[in-house]
Amino acid sequence: MTDKRQILATCALLYANGPLHLGHLVEHIQADIWVRFQRMHGHETHFVCGSDCHGTPIMLRAQKEGITPEELVKRVAKEHFHDLGNFSISYDHFDSTHSDENKTLVEELYLTLKENNDIATREIAQAYDAEKEMFLPDRFVKGDCPKCEAKDQYGDSCEHCGATYSPTDLKNPISALSGTTPTQKKSQHFFFKLGNYENFLKEWFKGGHLQSQVTNKLGEWFEAGLKDWDISRDAPYFGFEIPGEKDKYFYVWLDAPIGYMASFKALCNKADIDFNHYWKNDSTTELYHFIGKDIIYFHALFWPAMLEGAGYRKPTAIKVHSFLTVGGKKMSKSRGTFIKASTYSKHLNPEYLRYYYAAKLSSHIEDIDLNFEDFQLRINSDLIGKFVNIASRCAGFITKRFEGKLTATLENKSLYHELSKQADGISQDYENLDSSQAVRKIMALADKANQYIAEQEPWKLIKEEGKENDAWQVCSLSLNLFKILAAMLKPILPETIAKAESFLDTDLDWKSIQTPLLDHSINKFKPLLTRIEETQIQALQEEAKQDVQ
Repeated sequence: MTDKRQILATCALLYANGPLHLGHLVEHIQADIWVRFQRMHGHETHFVCGSDCHGTPIMLRAQKEGITPEELVKRVAKEHFHDLGNFSISYDHFDSTHSDENKTLVEELYLTLKENNDIATREIAQAYDAEKEMFLPDRFVKGDCPKCEAKDQYGDSCEHCGATYSPTDLKNPISALSGTTPTQKKSQHFFFKLGNYENFLKEWFKGGHLQSQVTNKLGEWFEAGLKDWDISRDAPYFGFEIPGEKDKYFYVWLDAPIGYMASFKALCNKADIDFNHYWKNDSTTELYHFIGKDIIYFHALFWPAMLEGAGYRKPTAIKVHSFLTVGGKKMSKSRGTFIKASTYSKHLNPEYLRYYYAAKLSSHIEDIDLNFEDFQLRINSDLIGKFVNIASRCAGFITKRFEGKLTATLENKSLYHELSKQADGISQDYENLDSSQAVRKIMALADKANQYIAEQEPWKLIKEEGKENDAWQVCSLSLNLFKILAAMLKPILPETIAKAESFLDTDLDWKSIQTPLLDHSINKFKPLLTRIEETQIQALQEEAKQDVQ
């Protein structure tokens, strides 16, 4: 990775109807670690996200609160951005799908697809709440599953047997809004002809843009046949009106992915970046989307097909992750494991969660589990007992006895080289989103550094006559080993490593791993991290139980 790359990375836009929780943070932390790693290599890397602001749920929540949808999404977006900042998510721009840039791009893509004969119109029957005078989205109809007859199931899929269906197929349906039985009402809708792009999509899937697990799943959808996609919704609806139509709005999932383009467009306008250079069909730049497995269908089928039809570039890769469990189970409010991001950051250092997720995440689509006992042990053992311990054991000697200056030579060049030569393999792990592998290797190197210190015992050498210089050499090499580890951990622990850089009085990028600090002055060491106490976790879980959302 020597040539400078031009990269645009995004995370799935955050739906602006509720607070962020620890499950949301899996994606944003994974993406941020990867982005920070690319920046450490000197690659031009832009990172954007935003709020997904449209749809019936947001409209209804705003009504319930007695405010406009615009006021609601503005407030929630501000809360989201604040929470993401607490976890050091380094977005260059955080926007909203309810923006002028997004409206312009949505209309442009739609009109281009319409000209290409990729848009169809036809009348469909939908569930309608006569009392509320509105069509009901799938999730606002509940009833008995038509396959297994499980009760209280949503209008699109059964949580009991996994069947998918239309709300009109439900037995004993009721409206989640009024509790009344929905009627059937016909309305003209607009559809994107996904089948027009079947051959394109099959070829695109062969290009390595998706994990193999995703490709296999999409193969099942091809076998079932690609259906036209309903991209319209009827009034009342919070969203963008379809050009030339009355009381017809774009479905939220039509304008949400275009929000990636719009957020980047806004960044381009303020930072003088060439938008077309990144989005034209033959672009040499790279585009990566980080998403959860629940929205693969929209990102891997509809999105590339829309981009192809509208003449834009397609993603270089779509990076799919799985879900978070807490204590091996789904997050639960009653157990205190449904934890908001804001609640966590009141009680514990956000960098601890970044590290714990990094130690669990890989390129495979597998659920990761947050076990608080394991969390406490891993943080206290790895970060405090291994990593920070190297600096805290050696820094004082350098400051007090050697005027804060490291030696001009390394006492053991081979040990420095043994650690630094691992940088290429760890670099590849970061590139491949195998941060768990990177963490495992880095902690193995930390063990070597601590073993060296334990064997050399500088605290004894400093007291022996004629051995003071030996202690200086040992502590200087140890702090250089600490520097290697700090650079390797920088994508994961940006705030902690910023403090380490201040202590070492140097900036750390990936190249710096190969060059030791010689005859170099350092600053007085201040504790970088503190141990997690059981009482902190208990307080966090107790507050989580009190959170009602």
